[in-house]
Amino acid sequence: MSKMNAILQGTLNWVDERFPLTTLWKEHLAEYYAPKNFNFWYFFGSLAMLVLVIQIVTGILLTMHFKPDASLNASGVPVAFASVEYIMRDVPWGWLIRYMHSTGASAFFLVVYLHMFRGMLYGSYRKPRELIWIFGMIIFLALMAEAFFGYLLPWGQMSFWGAQVIVNLFSAIPFIGPDLSLWLRGDYVVGDATLNRFFAFHVVAVPMVLLGLVAAHIIALHEVGSNNPDGVEIKKKKDASGIPLDGIPFHPYYTVKDIVGVIVFLMVFSVIVFFMPEFGGYFLEYNNFFPADPLVTPQHIAPVWYFTPYYSILRAVTYPLFGIDAKFWGVVAMGASTLIIALLPWLDRSPVKSIRYRGPLYKGFLTAFIISFFILGYLGMLGPTPMRTIVAQVCSVIYFAFFLLMPIYSSLDKCQPEPDRVTSK
Repeated sequence: MSKMNAILQGTLNWVDERFPLTTLWKEHLAEYYAPKNFNFWYFFGSLAMLVLVIQIVTGILLTMHFKPDASLNASGVPVAFASVEYIMRDVPWGWLIRYMHSTGASAFFLVVYLHMFRGMLYGSYRKPRELIWIFGMIIFLALMAEAFFGYLLPWGQMSFWGAQVIVNLFSAIPFIGPDLSLWLRGDYVVGDATLNRFFAFHVVAVPMVLLGLVAAHIIALHEVGSNNPDGVEIKKKKDASGIPLDGIPFHPYYTVKDIVGVIVFLMVFSVIVFFMPEFGGYFLEYNNFFPADPLVTPQHIAPVWYFTPYYSILRAVTYPLFGIDAKFWGVVAMGASTLIIALLPWLDRSPVKSIRYRGPLYKGFLTAFIISFFILGYLGMLGPTPMRTIVAQVCSVIYFAFFLLMPIYSSLDKCQPEPDRVTSK
């Protein structure tokens, strides 16, 4: 046994002389001190990493059998659609891989939304974590692009017409819009060139960007340290050896704790994959089980659930301004609704970070924001009517008011003083 230990230690020393393996282990796990009062909200960062791995692995397996070809086969079915059916019916365990990937897409957005909400609860975007928040928002935008490009690939009815609607939105941008739409499609209509371009973006370009951004996000986090439910900076109080008094090593304490979160997540994930992979049409729409037909338009074209709040904001803009079509202003509003989240570090003027010590103004505005977000998401799944449009307009105003009025209500809010040390709550 001692000889084996000597061999392993020698191998580790050989690696360390050429690659900082032990240093990375210590800096990012064994000797990375995290606040000792993390709660369940802090599961979702590690769960996002888990889902990213699931998506990459299942995506690689799917590309081994998927053919990005919009031409018709001998049966008159698009090759891309037929290859998905082949994966589902003939590839060993192909149905499981496909359902894991489709369920993983929704799971990814769910954990990311909860991860972002935790940041809003505890002020994780505040100084000195502004860059972490910016990296996170760019990851969110890249994730939206990845989901959009992947949505077209099955070449079903909703995939085809959803891509048709979204790509045509870019044509509303003055001057560059028509050329940008043409470049995205690769043709004058959504077709084979579009499918191949989206496949390249979904499989190669965006995942490379995502991996780089995730690495930057984690490096930036470990440079300044993690926030906590109290919003207290644990690096301000250290013992004689320089260890934060309110910190504990991430490994083994939080790696073990995260395993509990992973087990619970995988149990729920497995129930959905095995028993309800379509999730009532929210994860996989009914119309997407029919091959794309450019001559037959679905009665109602709507994006997947994780895009619907922004889609509602797009549709809520119905009046032209300054002689420019309402379609353009809808695109602007939709884009602004995502980009404005990145400005939170500079909009929030509260003297405290955590919602535990904030006053009623912030809590009230945050509650109204969350309610409006859910209503917008629900309306985005439905067809437009005059009443629904009015409700969407009201909710859109509430959505933007949360951000635009934040410098005022956050500075006027009656907050409690933050504690000097983290609490055990």
